Amino acid sequence: MRPDEVVAERSLLRHDRLMITGVLLAESLRVGASLAVPGLRLRCVHREDVSGGTTSEQPDLWTFIEFEAPSKASDALSRELSSALLPTGGWYADFSVDDDHVVVYAGRAFRYHKGDVDGRAAAQEHGRSVGVPEHQLDWPD
Repeated sequence: MRPDEVVAERSLLRHDRLMITGVLLAESLRVGASLAVPGLRLRCVHREDVSGGTTSEQPDLWTFIEFEAPSKASDALSRELSSALLPTGGWYADFSVDDDHVVVYAGRAFRYHKGDVDGRAAAQEHGRSVGVPEHQLDWPD
């Protein structure tokens, strides 16, 4: 096999297996909530002191859960997150899937093509309506 074929094969394998990457905050989950999405994998967990950037309903220490999953799991992941997130406190989770970005709030999810200003604005406007502070509406596209 030629080197360019090896690179192409690796790229295809990665594309077929893991195209969702995202972040979830443990503190944003309802008590008793669980996420059961086939293929969902943990990439990294880390804690950070975010005091000074939180609302009165958010703790000062956050646990970041970085995850990945096959792109075919995006709808299931959106549904699971939508029902697992706390409806109060200004919480959301987000992930990228292929060329799209998905932002999930309790009971609602937004999916837009990366670079779609109107799609991003709709997701941010909903965030404002549920109490997400402006500086937390800064997810990367």
